[in-house]
Amino acid sequence: MAKNSMVQRELKRTKLVAQFAAKRKSLKDIIKSTTVSFEEKMAATDQLARLPRDSAPVRQQNRCRITGRPHGVYRKFGLCRNKIREAAMRGDIPGLVMASW
Repeated sequence: MAKNSMVQRELKRTKLVAQFAAKRKSLKDIIKSTTVSFEEKMAATDQLARLPRDSAPVRQQNRCRITGRPHGVYRKFGLCRNKIREAAMRGDIPGLVMASW
């Protein structure tokens, strides 16, 4: 089980990403534009740098929905490898069977 504070930190990051998504997109569009002057691009870069670091989607970490574990998480299921194995043993995941030969 992950520390509760780490799970809460990830929830905070998720909220910040959603809150600043439009602002970040507009600033990045200005920076990538070929018609905008160099000074405007530099101003947009400075504004982007002033935004909170945790508002960047890159800083989000995939975590297991059950335990909050940050490593060994399968995107398709949203679970860590340990919980996928337990769920497969119980037969909770349709179409997923344990290999046996």
